[in-house]
Amino acid sequence: MRRRAAVLCGAAAVLAGSLTAVPAEASAPHSAGTFRLAKPTWRKCGTTDFPSLQCASLKVPLDHANPDGRQVTLALSRVPHTAETFQGPLLVNPGGPGGDGLALAGFVAAALPKEVAAQYDVIGFDPRGVGASRPALDCEPGYFGPVRPDSVPGTPEAERANLARAKSFAAACSTKYGHLLPYIDTISAAHDIEAIRQALGAKKINYFGYSYGTYLGAVYAGLYPQRVRRLVLDSIADPTDVWYTANLNQDHAFNDRHRAFLAWVARHDARYRLGTDPERVEATWYAMRAALAKKPAGGRVGAAELEDTYLPGAYFNGYWPPLAEAFAAYVNRKNAEPLVEAYEKFGAIDAADDNSYSVYTAVQCRDAFWPRDWHQWRADNWAAYEKAPFMTWNNAWYNAPCAFWPTESLRPVNVANGKLPPVLLFQATADAATPYEGGVTLHRLLAGSSLVVEQGGGNHGITLSGNACLDKHLAAYLTDGTVPRGFGEADAACDALPEPKPPATASDKAASASSNGAVLHRLLGFRH
Repeated sequence: MRRRAAVLCGAAAVLAGSLTAVPAEASAPHSAGTFRLAKPTWRKCGTTDFPSLQCASLKVPLDHANPDGRQVTLALSRVPHTAETFQGPLLVNPGGPGGDGLALAGFVAAALPKEVAAQYDVIGFDPRGVGASRPALDCEPGYFGPVRPDSVPGTPEAERANLARAKSFAAACSTKYGHLLPYIDTISAAHDIEAIRQALGAKKINYFGYSYGTYLGAVYAGLYPQRVRRLVLDSIADPTDVWYTANLNQDHAFNDRHRAFLAWVARHDARYRLGTDPERVEATWYAMRAALAKKPAGGRVGAAELEDTYLPGAYFNGYWPPLAEAFAAYVNRKNAEPLVEAYEKFGAIDAADDNSYSVYTAVQCRDAFWPRDWHQWRADNWAAYEKAPFMTWNNAWYNAPCAFWPTESLRPVNVANGKLPPVLLFQATADAATPYEGGVTLHRLLAGSSLVVEQGGGNHGITLSGNACLDKHLAAYLTDGTVPRGFGEADAACDALPEPKPPATASDKAASASSNGAVLHRLLGFRH
């Protein structure tokens, strides 16, 4: 996981079919008691990239069922509307769980057509526990520091080392935040969104979420359908698959996407000189992994760190050229420096990422049932690894603290909903982080929703990323609620953007790094 955005403001898996409806105590708005939400006081906090940003904070109950109890503080950001026509607040969320969303408001306001953005107050927020919200979680600083044990537990010693790390992280979270962990979950975050709505004085909200943010948005819509005006969900987490089996399904999709990257490298053999046969290139990549497991590059990039470095390529193909350059330099010139540089750019973890991972585990482990018997994890992940070796075990250890988590699990939310206005869904057919089936499933569960598919696309987070066809549907919906209506699995389809090309000049690299797609994916981050 990488930091999604700079801090802008100071603080002032369950098996499919095991869903239940939202419990009555969760579905009821918790506005009783003497607690009163203060109207946010906005102040300037603009950046060079997003000069119109304003920031504020909002105190909300830690436990929404006990509104007079302890409070936590949410950090908010805003780009205010400028048009005479005002369509209300548009809350944006980058996913995670654990993604900080303050800068995303600036990006969305800048990336939408000006006449559309001008009609909304675009609102970003750091969910409870995240970023500039307080308290912010950081269970075990430096948990991902290099060099970690090999993620593939090929020996009992490697498995014990990774298990010890997972147990220590769960124990550290329990020691530091045991009083908070029962309230770091998706349902609590959805109630926070309702608190934001009330504090803004809006009768209804508009919501635009990416990745896990699609699940958060669907849960909010299930709790407060009468408060939803417009709902945009991009790269959809399957709501029937939270969260254990979702990660196993991800493993196969990640493997497919990594192989797509390696096939791209083979097609550009004139540049990278790694062979024209994708299977040969794949074998070379795994030989590199084996070598780094024995001798980490620069004392920092071992086998696990290599996986961390190349995982972002499964999220966004704009990263393929620098990842291919690092791969080629290591193999062809025995030069590990570009690989270390790629790790520092794409794989290394900083303090913001430590915070994000702490919230990620807190939410995922609390949201739904995880097996407590490590024998099941071992059997399921070895079975997945046989077909999908790229990220299976890395992903397993990323989530393994949930096997030892100190809080009880909630029941997953059944987000099926027939009470909403038209909802707009976006999904790429080869998305790895949130596989295509999730979009189809949510389309079926949200009556009257429309699904726009990026045919052949493999990026995660596809709107406002350079695809004019997708963005046309988004702009029309935010302008007047128009959605496409078709037949069958999807209502509309757009062709994917062309694959990237190896940059020929430094200016090509700079242009790629400053594109909307690159900026968006830096904000969204990885591990969603």
